[in-house]
Amino acid sequence: MNLKKMVGIEAAKYIQNDMIVGLGTGSTAYYMVEEIGRRVREENLTIIGVTTSSKTTEQAKRLGIPLKSIDEVSHVDITIDGADEIDEKYNGIKGGGAALLFEKIVASYSNKIIWIVDESKMSRYLGSFPLPVEVIPYGSHQLLTLFEKKNLHPVLRIDSDGQPIKTDCHNFIIDLHLEKIEKPAELSAWLNQLPGVVEHGIFENMVSTIIIGSNDGLKTIQAR
Repeated sequence: MNLKKMVGIEAAKYIQNDMIVGLGTGSTAYYMVEEIGRRVREENLTIIGVTTSSKTTEQAKRLGIPLKSIDEVSHVDITIDGADEIDEKYNGIKGGGAALLFEKIVASYSNKIIWIVDESKMSRYLGSFPLPVEVIPYGSHQLLTLFEKKNLHPVLRIDSDGQPIKTDCHNFIIDLHLEKIEKPAELSAWLNQLPGVVEHGIFENMVSTIIIGSNDGLKTIQAR
């Protein structure tokens, strides 16, 4: 069994009847959503799903998972999602799939957050995975220039036709190629105050449980 499928199936075991469940986005979260769909279909699992992207919404609808938006629920009991990188303090970088804004909104209203990853995503420091920054199109070139002046090595994310990739909210993504983020809280605070920055991919002090897949099996970490 591939590692992504293994951790996705394991994470779905945390879901119980009558939960409101945040459904993540990405290649690992895909398997978790598939397993929840199987449980809904075969085990009569009763949940409400809150999705973090249009892609996950389409998948969940196909599987028959009942859905509500984040604005139609009072809270989220548990959110399960992937992560692009996790440091030794269990901070994460997310947004490789360009869904970081919805992912952070859903995570912010979640009582418990589970990240599902393979062992290659674990690092001492964040930064080897480029940090996504979601920005509105207006003024995006100015932000690119500012990031260049700050030596943050920004790259506007583009599609195969050379056009800027647009998020579900029709924003752009600028990826910062930093290699090593020693002070994620400071970087987060600085990015948050920049006009035109909608959200960034540093998820600090948020995750509760991390399920890691390796060739030796599964490892579960209680982060907080």
